[in-house]
Amino acid sequence: MFLAKIIEPLVYGFMIKALLMAALIGAVCALISCYLILKGWSLMGDAISHAVLPGIVIAYLAHIPLGAGAFFAGLLNALLTGWIKDHSRIHEDSVMGTVFTGMMATGLILVTKVRTNVHLMHILFGSLLGIETHDMVQAVICAGITLVVVTAKRKDILLYLFDKNYAKAVGLNVKGIHYLFLSLTALTIVASLQAAGILLTVAMLITPGCIAYLLTDKLDRMLFISSCSAMLSALIGTYVSYYLNGATGACIILVQTLFFVFAMIAAPKYGIVVRRKAFLNSLRTPS
Repeated sequence: MFLAKIIEPLVYGFMIKALLMAALIGAVCALISCYLILKGWSLMGDAISHAVLPGIVIAYLAHIPLGAGAFFAGLLNALLTGWIKDHSRIHEDSVMGTVFTGMMATGLILVTKVRTNVHLMHILFGSLLGIETHDMVQAVICAGITLVVVTAKRKDILLYLFDKNYAKAVGLNVKGIHYLFLSLTALTIVASLQAAGILLTVAMLITPGCIAYLLTDKLDRMLFISSCSAMLSALIGTYVSYYLNGATGACIILVQTLFFVFAMIAAPKYGIVVRRKAFLNSLRTPS
């Protein structure tokens, strides 16, 4: 019975495409997620993912790939945030919030004023089960570039994220690495848009890293756990959406959230259960 439930959706070509894309997107989001969590840049992923909407509409009007418009809009958001932060007394998180809400508002106005064949709900919440071949190719290219560059520049990115001053002292191009990482984040968001949409992509960029961060202190293990949890939740979420006839992106995020809750409760070192036991033991121990 259980095996039949697993095999049944595989009869349909669109489900095979959706499962493959979900696993790929989960893996690439998980890698970037770890670095964003360790750097404390979760809001940056949120800002870039919300800021791509005007780029999508402008790309449609210019008859260029929507992914290209989304990428450049996300990059523009990051560049504007950095420039305003460097030339004002406002903190970076406040600048991010101001810039991305302004860009998203611009995008929403454009969507309502410009007639497109791109449905707003698909932009906001994704449509993985209806993914087209050219969207798959675009996502594979974006994800592939991100995976290759992150692997090749792993040590430089780590050094920049953990100790910018030391990275500068040993001769690394700190600004170059900064914008490279922002570009990779934007590429990852472009790859994820078809699956989760703008509003849910941020969860795919943050939750896997949070899960892994609760379960381990070692970076390599964190990357592995993050990737596994993201791919597993993507596959389970896609199956759940098939049987519930629900939004695929939302189902994937819901499964990820359940994984996070489980990790938060049962993590062997930082879980609520372990910390509660340690606290009670400390009360029983005579001073």
